[in-house]
Amino acid sequence: MQDRIRHAGMHDRLMSAEQAAALIGPGMTVAMSGFTGAGYPKSVPQALAARMDAAAAAGAPFRIKVLTGASTAPELDGALARANGMELRLPYQSDPVLRERINNGEIDYIDMHLSHVAQHTWSGFFGNIDLAVIEVAGILEDGRLIPSSSVGNNKTWLDQADQIILEVNAFQPAGLEGMHDIYYGTALPPDRKPIPLTAPDERIGEPYLHVDPAKVVAVVRTDAPDRNSPFSAPDEASREIAGHLLDFFDHEIQRGRLPGKLLPLQSGVGNIANAVLAALSEGGYEGLTAYTEVIQDGMLNLIRNGVIKMASATSFSLSAAGVKEFNDNIDFYRTRILLRTQEISNHPELIRRLGVIAMNGMIEADIYGNVNSTHIAGSKVMNGIGGSGDFARNGSLSVFMSPSTAKSGSISGIVPMVSHVDHTEHDTMIIVTDQGLADLRGLAPKQRAQLIIDRCAPRLPPHAPGLLRPRQARELRQAHPPPPRRVPLLARQACRNRQHAHATGPPPNRLNPITQHLNNGRNSQYQVLSMDGVGIVSFRK
Repeated sequence: MQDRIRHAGMHDRLMSAEQAAALIGPGMTVAMSGFTGAGYPKSVPQALAARMDAAAAAGAPFRIKVLTGASTAPELDGALARANGMELRLPYQSDPVLRERINNGEIDYIDMHLSHVAQHTWSGFFGNIDLAVIEVAGILEDGRLIPSSSVGNNKTWLDQADQIILEVNAFQPAGLEGMHDIYYGTALPPDRKPIPLTAPDERIGEPYLHVDPAKVVAVVRTDAPDRNSPFSAPDEASREIAGHLLDFFDHEIQRGRLPGKLLPLQSGVGNIANAVLAALSEGGYEGLTAYTEVIQDGMLNLIRNGVIKMASATSFSLSAAGVKEFNDNIDFYRTRILLRTQEISNHPELIRRLGVIAMNGMIEADIYGNVNSTHIAGSKVMNGIGGSGDFARNGSLSVFMSPSTAKSGSISGIVPMVSHVDHTEHDTMIIVTDQGLADLRGLAPKQRAQLIIDRCAPRLPPHAPGLLRPRQARELRQAHPPPPRRVPLLARQACRNRQHAHATGPPPNRLNPITQHLNNGRNSQYQVLSMDGVGIVSFRK
């Protein structure tokens, strides 16, 4: 550890995690490192949670506001949530304990575009940043910091915080040094200048983070791994989604709308994303690039195999096997991976300039192309919008992917009207399920609806439970004639259905039905009835 802390003055500030946690007071706004379970502080948050538990037992509970890059891990989000030690959390989370407290109304949660966090911090929308807790891989002789396995908002936290606690983690490989590109040319309007990046492999900054040594109040030694997220082998639905997407890429190349090496790839986190990346390896591609947020196992494999020649990101999200592969071959990866701040990795200007292909998951989409990425039944958050909005709105292609059904086929991923809108129809170009792919570009709302129904909605057997029968459809058309509107939607009926569903719950084992008429897509008149409260939509072809 001695060679990790090379600045002589920092040795005077070495202390235990418990001593450092004692510097965090009630009501403080505390910014912490961390992005998708990588590069988050491991020791101080747990010591702080223990202190909060002791304070609560003594009748003097206290809470703080917590800002990060994105999600962290049980040692941070889980520990503080269990201690009831957070009053506010932003901008993204994935911890089950924290999620439960948010959905119970016990913690305020600001779910926001990740590219906005730094700008909002500099503009003062979150108030004063009292203290930052940042994990680093080392401290240089001149006080500059070697970033850890994620960068996230660390540059902003170090610049804006009044006081700083550094966790120097010896578990992080020393070979991380040189893998980062920290850009110090951002500014607030009206002083902004174009960001001089024109390709994912370009460097525009420097390998280190700057910090004012006078602001560092504690240095804590740690030796602990990041959260290692296991990934399941791709299931049949994921493989089908990947196959549809690769067929689409081939079609676009043949039409001359995509180059043979595609455009820079952005991939969300999860098993479907890994399945798509694995399919790229099997599709004969090579020399691709990535401009994304997170490097997962699938992307690491593509880099190793030469399918991707260069990847720009802000963080890793690897399984235990992925961590071993990376650490064992870090010299190889250091010349092929760049980690940047998330205000650069997610910057709309750069995403638009590079023409990024954005591929992200979703909870549900409706037949007009609106996408819900964050909420169950409209009110219970799962994780957050993360960077999907940054990439979907600004990418050259915005792709949203999901199996056509969930919960063993009892819930449809394609619905008449989403219960929560994260990405409007204007930001959605491609929807892919295991059933097929719908290219929505250049289509009006009713055309979009027919294509999504034909290509992406779940295919139900003729006598499936919950299926709307032809006689019922005729009766519904008589009771609710299709309105002559651009986007035919019976909003009042939809609200009544939603209220009924909240009161009684959805029928058991029934799909959120896109009717047989809609599934086969061959009738000239269509009627959609939601059985779980999503709503009724009527339109005439």
